[in-house]
Amino acid sequence: MMTIQASRFTPEVLLSAPRRSASIPNSTGELALYTVSSYSFETHAKTSQIRVLNINDGSSHLVSEDAAAGEPIWIGETEVAFIKNGDNGCSMLLSQDVYDKSTAPHMIHYFAGSISNPKVKVLSSDKVAFVCSALTTPDGDMYWPAAETKSYTSAKIYTGLFVRHWDAWNTANQNSLWYGLIVKRDDKWTLEHPGLTNLLAGTRLSSPVAPFGGTGDFDVSASGVAFVSKDPELNPARHTKTDLYYVPIKSWTEKPSTPQLVKTGRLRGYSLSPAFSSDGRQIVFARMRSEQYESDKTRLLLLPDVTDLSNVQEFYETKDGEGGWDLRPDWAVWGKDDKVLYVAAELHGRMVLWEVPASPLEATHLPQAIHEDGCVIEARILGGSTSLLISSKSRIESSSYSILNPEKRSIKEISTSSKHGKSFGLSKSQCSEIWYPGSEGYNNHALVMTPSGFDSSKKYPLAFLIHGGPQSAWTDDWSTRWNPAIFAEQGYVVVCPNPIGSTGYGQAHVDAITENWGGGPYKDLVKCFEYLEKEVKYVDTDRAVALGASYGGYMINWIQGHDLGRKFKALVCHDGVFSTQNQWATEELFFPEHDFGGTLWENRSGYEKWDPSKHTGQWATPQLVIHNELDYRLPISEGLSMFNVLQARGVPSKFVMFPDENHWVLKPENSLVWHREVLEWINKYSGISDETKLESRTGKLTV
Repeated sequence: MMTIQASRFTPEVLLSAPRRSASIPNSTGELALYTVSSYSFETHAKTSQIRVLNINDGSSHLVSEDAAAGEPIWIGETEVAFIKNGDNGCSMLLSQDVYDKSTAPHMIHYFAGSISNPKVKVLSSDKVAFVCSALTTPDGDMYWPAAETKSYTSAKIYTGLFVRHWDAWNTANQNSLWYGLIVKRDDKWTLEHPGLTNLLAGTRLSSPVAPFGGTGDFDVSASGVAFVSKDPELNPARHTKTDLYYVPIKSWTEKPSTPQLVKTGRLRGYSLSPAFSSDGRQIVFARMRSEQYESDKTRLLLLPDVTDLSNVQEFYETKDGEGGWDLRPDWAVWGKDDKVLYVAAELHGRMVLWEVPASPLEATHLPQAIHEDGCVIEARILGGSTSLLISSKSRIESSSYSILNPEKRSIKEISTSSKHGKSFGLSKSQCSEIWYPGSEGYNNHALVMTPSGFDSSKKYPLAFLIHGGPQSAWTDDWSTRWNPAIFAEQGYVVVCPNPIGSTGYGQAHVDAITENWGGGPYKDLVKCFEYLEKEVKYVDTDRAVALGASYGGYMINWIQGHDLGRKFKALVCHDGVFSTQNQWATEELFFPEHDFGGTLWENRSGYEKWDPSKHTGQWATPQLVIHNELDYRLPISEGLSMFNVLQARGVPSKFVMFPDENHWVLKPENSLVWHREVLEWINKYSGISDETKLESRTGKLTV
């Protein structure tokens, strides 16, 4: 793949650049499988490839460039299987040798339905246990749209909670896991009779957990499947509880036994990321304590023996139940010989990889960080070695593959997006961070990004980015939606603060935002702005703009009605909250119940206290409002209300709506419009547009 140097990092460059998946090594650790996709604004079309990386020399070669093919997995040392979506909601499972380009991919099986999230366990050179997910009917059949009886009405009728989720109206169909045995006969792979079997038929369980669940919600061993599912006895609109289940499987061609619940005592919240040890006898996973709080602290747990599901051990357990490690493990992988675990947990704006003994009894000291650069997306053991293949991202690299030696703490870069794709012209010198006095007596953290060609003796207008969540954080990561470099390359110093409510700074910092939406977080943002005013000489706070989405959009509206709002030349609110008293129009009701201290009728004062709409009489700063029709988390009436108030008050404002986007803007053409509207708005009010015109007339601007 030829490296292309961008003359300037623009939205077009960001959105058209190749996007690579995490890489998956084969059994020998010599090859790694990944996908790459890109979008052309000239042809208005997306292209996608399946490629194989040579880990020894960093070279790669093409396996498939079928736009309908994806989700590749290894089924042999040089053989892969992948899914191809067909017509009428059908799909195919295909196989191919990564070195054989003389023949077309071989069809393993054709499905009347759409399968996804494939995962395998190689049993022998000619047998592979295969598990995938598919939308499934209440009768337990794979859902096939073509088999539906035609309806002459569009009515949707509900008698219970949870009528829609994220961007879709709920139906009786649910995700289910399906399994089967792939065998090799006469040098061809085929799906053994009876094909795929529904693992969850008749159980009322569903996995992966919608809307974002994938292969991380289940794992496969030679003799069983572990998966997480919502508790069918609790309404998912008001509860976060997901349990871990184990299903022993004697034969991959026979009907399964009943899923068995893994008991975790007082821990009753989200369960996530189950992973079998190499022998299939142990499972490591994570779980939260509260069943109505999506941002509770996760605890790292071990099931030492799948034959005893009541014996679950917690790493760093304490008598008070708070846990001795004040970070939030996200996922874990087993090291060589199952002696050690490598655990991903966020710390200070980075997704760090940590080393932990594989037994809680041996974990007497807190974990050691073994990889702290950027954000680790995945880690995989390389063959039979102790080394790890790391897939990561950062603010300047959309994708990086490297080999980590945990014993030596050494890292060897294999392939980066800038070497095997499009070079963005960005450098580490543009990335820094600050710690500033927070409102609670301890320092808060913010990531900073400066323009390329930055000169500290000059002043640059401030782009103040406020993250969503609110229990989330700005991290040293890559994004095609909120990318700090896009704003920096316009000529801003970009500051991304992580105030109260942000993850990666201990659970108390996260929990402090509860029933405090416009309190501590707002004060922390004020403190950050004041610190920039007084201490950072190259930031021009007189030409500052602020932008935020979701909770960040809420905070834009809160700022608009308070003193900090007058410090900014312009504001941008994407899919934000106009009134906290409208929070019961959302779909996941456990969220407002937790964050506002109960239901609307039990604690209306808690909702009223932090309502931005109560302060609309002070709204005066020019504001761009963006809201999407398919956003069921924050319905479009929130955006319309903001715009109507701004217009009625005579405040310069603009409303941008995407009828085919949800809480995010994902379609490349729409995203390009989003970026152009946002940049045009802030550049106009910060004065950057005037500078650009002047430089263009004097011939100093290079595009």
